[in-house]
Amino acid sequence: MVNTHKSEIKIEIELDENKVPEKLNWTAKDGGIENEETKAMLLSVWDNKSKESLRIDLWTKDMPVDEMKVFFHQTLVSMSETFNRATQDEKMSATMKDFCDYFAEKLELKQK
Repeated sequence: MVNTHKSEIKIEIELDENKVPEKLNWTAKDGGIENEETKAMLLSVWDNKSKESLRIDLWTKDMPVDEMKVFFHQTLVSMSETFNRATQDEKMSATMKDFCDYFAEKLELKQK
């Protein structure tokens, strides 16, 4: 029998009376993260039975809009890199990165 290792990622969400996130904390002990506060998270999982992605998108009500724009840009860039690693489709990965550059330009995220 092969020894397997299980790893746990834990997300705690503190909600206000209207069930709007006020505080987000996450733990991933194998990654050296324990009860770290964050302002936003995007989680996607693949449902193999229904062949569709399922999502949880959360952000605290005090997440600054300018930081949310940067967060989305960085997430899109990392998705293009992950897409390339997963598919080796360099042409589409480059197209995705072009969009990321366009996104940053339109939001004026790039510094001179």
